[in-house]
Amino acid sequence: MSATAGYALNLTRQAYLCTRLSTALTHWTRLRGLIGTARHDFTTGSGLWIAPCHGVHTFAMSFPIDVLYLDSQDEVIHLEANLKPWRFAPVLSRAKSVLELPTGCISATGTACGDKIKIVANGAAEVAV
Repeated sequence: MSATAGYALNLTRQAYLCTRLSTALTHWTRLRGLIGTARHDFTTGSGLWIAPCHGVHTFAMSFPIDVLYLDSQDEVIHLEANLKPWRFAPVLSRAKSVLELPTGCISATGTACGDKIKIVANGAAEVAV
């Protein structure tokens, strides 16, 4: 996971999903994801953008998360709210990246399939791989 240096904004709802966005853009950081992260370190405002990514798991995690699947245009194509530890989420070939968020974020922001998400990482807008 990279240093926190960005944000994710739901353009459709004009709501920030996270203001402390970390990235997982290499094989090893994507594999690790949030494993080893303590719940108190992944609170409201936190997020992890994983790209490229077609699906996630919560093995070896101790807390649930919300998950947004994004297509190549950063549009939400699938949601997993409150994905509990030790679970597999669906694998979707259309997904180009995944945004992991603290549980409750989907509900709090009203995020839905079809919403357009702006990902800004490392100070510049990123295009999902």
